[in-house]
Amino acid sequence: MTSHHDALAHAGALPLDRPSDGASAPVSARQLRRAILTSAVGSALEYYDFAIFGLATALIFSRVFFSTLDASAGLLASFATYGVGFLARPLGGLFFGSLGDRKGRKFVLLLTIAIMGVSTTLVGLLPAGPLGAVGLVLLRLTQGFGAGAEQAGASTLMAEVAPVKTRGFFAALPFVGIFAGFGIATATFSIMQHSMDQATLLAWGWRIPFLASVVLIGVAIWIRLRLRESPTFAALEGGHKVARSPMRLVIKDARRTVVAAVLMRLAEQGGSTIYTTIVIAFLSGTVAARHGVPPAELARVGTSGALIATLSSVITTPLFGALSDRLGRKTVYRGGAIFMLLWAFPAWWMVSTGSFWWVALAMFGGLAIGANSMLGAQCAHFAELFGNRYRYSGVALSREIGAVLSGGLAPILGIYMIGRAGGGFWVMGAYTAVLSALTLVGVAMSTETRGRDLTDLRDAVR
Repeated sequence: MTSHHDALAHAGALPLDRPSDGASAPVSARQLRRAILTSAVGSALEYYDFAIFGLATALIFSRVFFSTLDASAGLLASFATYGVGFLARPLGGLFFGSLGDRKGRKFVLLLTIAIMGVSTTLVGLLPAGPLGAVGLVLLRLTQGFGAGAEQAGASTLMAEVAPVKTRGFFAALPFVGIFAGFGIATATFSIMQHSMDQATLLAWGWRIPFLASVVLIGVAIWIRLRLRESPTFAALEGGHKVARSPMRLVIKDARRTVVAAVLMRLAEQGGSTIYTTIVIAFLSGTVAARHGVPPAELARVGTSGALIATLSSVITTPLFGALSDRLGRKTVYRGGAIFMLLWAFPAWWMVSTGSFWWVALAMFGGLAIGANSMLGAQCAHFAELFGNRYRYSGVALSREIGAVLSGGLAPILGIYMIGRAGGGFWVMGAYTAVLSALTLVGVAMSTETRGRDLTDLRDAVR
């Protein structure tokens, strides 16, 4: 089999009416590299946005915007604000996914990156107190609306331009940007925690990572302006087969496919949120109080563990994508869900110890192995599940409904359930196990898609 490196180095430009041999890309090597870069930078910005918001939610916002509430209520209000962004994502997925199937991938990817970036930057200018809290909710809604089709667009674009035999590997590469963005955000907060006292951090230091996102916006827009349109969309246009209402077709003809993909998202997106944001909040709240340790100390343990898991994911995610090229998408996905289920209770016991090495191991296993083995297979699999006339819409809708049901609700339900269970770690283990079981149901409903022709107008699940 042609290696991933050779596939990238020797990708040739193929006419749209000539099938690829599976080892060559349907675009030139330059455009393939550009697609990887533009998708990765966009994913980096999206997850930088969401990571700094999530970290600030766990560590800062309850004291800056909800200081009139007690500690538990303030934290719950902060995480409700965090969850609002996920509620807006399906709406963004509906709107921009449909637009991407009608106007093309490039146009939407330019639009979404600008909306997300500007919203994040403006968070850094909000005043403290109730007025700032209102602005925070509005900007979070806008941010979520823009993000609703960003990842779907990145994975769809890469799947459509990648060599067939190595599509899993290439489609997973943009998601390296996710962990680069999360790593930059986590590293920024970690540096500030070590270089600023708590009063300075709460007064103005927390604004720095939000304002700095303007740099990523400029880079992302510049790169995306140089990107060409996806060849599969160009084939649709050339054949006059572009759907007028792609989202309506998804809802009418692809309901089973959407349900399968939504269920498959639960453990992946939920696990990503659980093993980053909730772990940090649990450490700095429940564990710190139980062990009599200053919350800031265990917050640093959590952010350091998240940084290790995130940087490891830069390597593990494309490797799992490559593994799905060899073993099949469903095999890798099922393995990841089973690992996540078995890891759930041991991992949360490790977190409850407050020990750095146990926490780091729990977060590495949960994120870099469990969640991202599924993500590595998912990047190509979701694009292969849907027909060409509404692929962007189908992927966006499935991803974002799954994000609301897992990533959006996970922090709120997690904090609530931990409180109801008296700080018992087992409740989050049970919650993670349930999400994993539901994802296994979704995998059973799906079908193997490795090597599928993406110009096919029919869904893979029929």
